[in-house]
Amino acid sequence: MEQTAAPPVNFETSPDHYKHWKLSINGNVATLAMDVREDAGLRPADYKLKLNSYDLGVDIELADVLQRLRFEHPEVHSVVLTSLKPRIFCAGANIFMLGSSDHGFKVNFCKFTNETRLGMEDMSAHSGIKFLAAVNGICAGGGYELALACDEIVLVDDGSASVGLPETPLLGVLPGTGGLTRVVDKRKVRRDLADDFSTLTEGVRGKRAVEGRFVDAVYPTSKFQEAVAKRAQELAAKSDRPATGPGVKLGPLNPVMSGDTIAYKYVKGSIDRAKRLCALTIAAPGMDEPKGSSPREMPRTPDEFLAAGDQAWAIRAFRELDDALLRLRLNEPEIGTVVLRTTGDPKAVLAVDATLDAHKSHWLVREIVSLIRRTLKRVDLTSRSFFALIEPGSAFAGTLLELALAADRVYMLDHPDEDNSIQLSVMNGGAYPMSNGLSRLQVRFLGEPDSVGKALSHDGPLDAKTALEHGLIFSAPDDIDWDDEVRMALEARAAFSPDALTGMEANLRFAGPETMETKIFGRLTAWQNWIFQRPNAVGEKGALMTYGREGRPSFDFKRT
Repeated sequence: MEQTAAPPVNFETSPDHYKHWKLSINGNVATLAMDVREDAGLRPADYKLKLNSYDLGVDIELADVLQRLRFEHPEVHSVVLTSLKPRIFCAGANIFMLGSSDHGFKVNFCKFTNETRLGMEDMSAHSGIKFLAAVNGICAGGGYELALACDEIVLVDDGSASVGLPETPLLGVLPGTGGLTRVVDKRKVRRDLADDFSTLTEGVRGKRAVEGRFVDAVYPTSKFQEAVAKRAQELAAKSDRPATGPGVKLGPLNPVMSGDTIAYKYVKGSIDRAKRLCALTIAAPGMDEPKGSSPREMPRTPDEFLAAGDQAWAIRAFRELDDALLRLRLNEPEIGTVVLRTTGDPKAVLAVDATLDAHKSHWLVREIVSLIRRTLKRVDLTSRSFFALIEPGSAFAGTLLELALAADRVYMLDHPDEDNSIQLSVMNGGAYPMSNGLSRLQVRFLGEPDSVGKALSHDGPLDAKTALEHGLIFSAPDDIDWDDEVRMALEARAAFSPDALTGMEANLRFAGPETMETKIFGRLTAWQNWIFQRPNAVGEKGALMTYGREGRPSFDFKRT
């Protein structure tokens, strides 16, 4: 099968543009139903999305609707995830899409679907929105992985509906969205049963699916809908979200693109193709209103956040940054280094942080913090080198300082005649944990935990020398050496093997404990990345390439 390079991907969508999902809300329960249009894939000439199989476009819509449920519908306390197609829940990622995509697209597709499913689990843990998978038919591969991301799975017992992970026997690859990890880590399926399950092409159904813990319950067709509705209400009753709105409507970002630049309201990106580098600058909220006033983008109470809506800096800036990161991942594979800068008044960032901390139990503030947390995780999980440059006029304070802490290296100009400082806030103390459950400060100072408290207890700004003494930055060149040191560091980075850098960075960024999340991404980066390049999967007679065509796969049976 001929592999084609992926066209540029736009990650923005809205409900009036959905092609594959139907959302209905009845009281405090939302029903999110999959109804994939066969002819509406991202590359419709290359494959058909049969049997509710999905491609990246389907998942972009899913990510969008989940974000809107968080912000626009505070009245929703539980979500029923199901299908509108009879006797089919979801056949998983479209095999012909995978077979016709280049290696980088396959890996980034899997990464995005992982982040989306982890976002569902984040909603359960932090938003008070529980998910119930109502599996009304065959549920295979990525379809079962979608169900696994829910809090509970109920399966119709109609004699044919089943759940399964057939990637290994059918395609010669692994489930790409955390299926193996969730089966044993989340659902606590016994290892031998999981081994057998993962080598079955037909999956399991009925009583056997319940006994193995692959689903939570099965119901005959005559009782299925009633049981789903009852359980959805029971899950909704556990939520602490408000009974009614209003919520915050999420409007379009409408970035302005010109050549190799992209400009949002708060985020600007510029690509230097010769240097294989992207410069990203994130602006602090504005402080140009009259003294004593509260700028629209700097709310000080939850009601002011609601009034500011999606133009509040804490919402808008991180939606923009998230969009820029996703575009960079999928559309700019040759850009290997990202230079992070900030601009504006750091006091404005600290004021926002104070509001977020003071009202952290409010549903909307909780969603804002979750948005920032997930966007920062997107930085951690992006296979690019991140260098933060702290110069006079920067706003690396509090929440924006997390970007520097997320970087692989931080350079801070030590200028004798200009003020240049960073400052921590309460939000650096654990509000935005990484995938390993630790704050970025904790990961940075894993071998010297006392340094975390020392940094957080420092009162006021830290200049370059003090930041270096605290271990918060990598280097503090003076104004004479600054340009040369930064230039040489970026040139050296660009000269290394990008494959080696991806592996090195992924290993170094997540020191400390393993979690289900780090296992999913670690195994994806190492194992699936490797398998996706092996002839047994993608060679001329590899299992992924011969599926659905005449002939059988041919394997090289040497174990490596």
